[in-house]
Amino acid sequence: MNCRDHCGACCIAPSITSPIPGMPNGKPANVRCIHLAEDFRCNIFGHPDRPAFCAGLKPSQEMCGDNRDQAMRWLGELEIATRPA
Repeated sequence: MNCRDHCGACCIAPSITSPIPGMPNGKPANVRCIHLAEDFRCNIFGHPDRPAFCAGLKPSQEMCGDNRDQAMRWLGELEIATRPA
């Protein structure tokens, strides 16, 4: 499965705890990554400094659903389910 055009849910919904170029402390959940372009594509895709978390996210029907809203909801629920206690 390929990324959905104009989605970017995976660059907004999850928190990223590792450093990102320009975001040395990572990013909180529901905050747009500074590398998410206006067309909702990652500007550092394939770059060696891209966080492993990002590289590990692969589009799937389960994660992406049928539209961006479903993807945001699924990733938001995953964020809550995986928070440290």
